[in-house]
Order: sequence, then structure tokens, then C-alpha cells
Amino acid sequence: MNKTYVIGLKFYLWYNNSKSMAFKKILQQLNFVKQCRKYHLSLWQCPSFLVVLIGVITISAMLGTFLMATKYTNQPEIVALIVIGVTTALTIINYFVIQGFERLAEANQLKSEFVNIASHQLRTPLTSIKWVINLMMKTEGLTEEQLEKLKTIKESNQRMTDLVNDLLNVSRVEQGKLGLRPEKISLKEVIQDLIKDYLPLAKASNIKLSLEIAQDIPLVSVDPQGIKVVLQNLIDNAVRYTKNKGQVKISLERKKRVIRCQIQDNGVGIPLEDQGKIFQKFFRSRNIMKYQTQGTGLGLFISKSIIEASGGRIGFKSQEDKGTVFWFEIPIKQ
Repeated sequence: MNKTYVIGLKFYLWYNNSKSMAFKKILQQLNFVKQCRKYHLSLWQCPSFLVVLIGVITISAMLGTFLMATKYTNQPEIVALIVIGVTTALTIINYFVIQGFERLAEANQLKSEFVNIASHQLRTPLTSIKWVINLMMKTEGLTEEQLEKLKTIKESNQRMTDLVNDLLNVSRVEQGKLGLRPEKISLKEVIQDLIKDYLPLAKASNIKLSLEIAQDIPLVSVDPQGIKVVLQNLIDNAVRYTKNKGQVKISLERKKRVIRCQIQDNGVGIPLEDQGKIFQKFFRSRNIMKYQTQGTGLGLFISKSIIEASGGRIGFKSQEDKGTVFWFEIPIKQ
């Protein structure tokens, strides 16, 4: 079969499939009943339906007013009454639109408050369990099997604690209550301390962990715990999503009025179609599921919120199966 014909056929099928997918997406967006059910709203409280309804009424009103004005050119009071009636109808519909948005905002607020309260309530028993496990592991006479089981329980407890902390941070971000307290700190020292913590994990995974720090790095004004959370998330992702005999390179440099930190790996990378969603809550790339099933998809969302609240920027470059470079910049405040 002619090679040009095969390529043309493939392009034709791809083009038709793309058109079909786009058309289906448009139809889904126009399915107001489905969208309203998704948010548990009636049709007259659903913003997407009411916005379209306002558009239809506005266009009809403009045409109707024009026709009436043309017909009753000598009777302006009739035209005025029509305009008043149309304006009243639009005002009523706008009221319903606002009510729908208020209900969505209220539901979102209640959700955030529930997550905040639940997270606080869960932290206390988890801390108690951790304390008891540590005490039991120091008990003499335990067998290796018992110690291994306690270690497993301790790791599970830590994962649950990390999840609760992430949910609590997300709740604070949504409520605008991150509570960052900037201090003059050395990013160099924070990164060096974290690398010591990650060296055993990197060594066990046969990954080379390196650090390059420029000489002219001044102190920066950031929240110590917040910037530590950011660095932990980025370094942890780089190490966990890098294959055996890989490399994770951390660099710190000064660029004009900012300090730039960069974490580069040659791991699994992020697919192009997923890159636009990488900082969304609970989002995880499809290709990493076969490497790491654990994870909440909250780390990058929290990191972005902390960096932006600190007056900085965060971004990345990635190519699937080639690696990823995450970076963030913190302004140097005199």
C-alpha cells in the first residue's frame, strides 16, 4: 500500500476523532441538567443554565425592542414599558444567578471548615499512636518479627499523619489562612539539612543526589516551615519518580533580585497532556501510577500556594521518560 496514502488515512482518522471528541465535549458542557445535578442544584439555581438563559433573553429583548420601536414610533411610552419589563426580567434572573453562586460558595466554605476541623481532631490520636509505637520499639526483648511489624505500623501512621497535614494545609490555603511568618533564613542550610534526610532513600534506590550552591547566596525572608515543606515535596518527588541509577541534582543560585532553587531529575517525566494540571489539587499524572501508588496529589498545590504567598514564582519543564526540572524563585528583600 502506498506510504503516502497510509499517512493521509491516519491523519484523516486522527482529525475526525479530534473533531468528534471536541463536539462531544461541547455537548457535555451544554448538558445543563447533568451539570446542575453534579452540584446538587435545581435548574433555576444552576449558574451555567441561567447565564445562557440571560443571553437568550437579552438577544430576544434587543430584537423585540427594535421591532416594537419600529412599529410604535409615535408611542414612546409603549417602548419604555417594554424596556422596563425586559430589564425587570433580567434583574430577576440575575438574582437567581447570584443565589446559585452564593450556594456554591457556601458549600465550598463548609467543606473547607469540615476538613479543617477533622484534620485537627485526627492529629491528636495519630500523635499519641506515634508516641506509643516509639516507646514500644525501645522495649527490650522484642523479636525481629515484632520490630518489623512495629516498623510497618509506624510507617503507616506517618503516612496518615502526612495526609492529615496536607489536608490541613489545603484547608488553610482555601481559607486564606496559611499563617506564614517570614524570617531571615539561609536556604543553603535548609537544603543541606534536607539532603542529609534523603541520602538514605536515594542510596537505597541507587540514585545519585548532588548539590550545587553558588557563593553569593544571601539570606531570604520566608517562613522556615513553609519553605521546608516546598523543598521536601520537590525533592521527595524527584527521588521517588527517578528510576534506578538515576540522578537528582539540586542547585541554588542568585539571579538579579531573586534566589532561584532548581531540582532536576532524569526520572519518568510528566506527559505533555498532564502538564497543565500538575498544580491542581489531588491531581497525579497517569504515568506515575505504575511507579508509585502512594500519594495524594496535594504536595505541588501546597508548594505553589506557599511560594506565591511568599512573593515568589514556581514552575517546571518536563519531558516524559526524559526527566523533570522544577524551580522556584524567592525575592531578595533588603
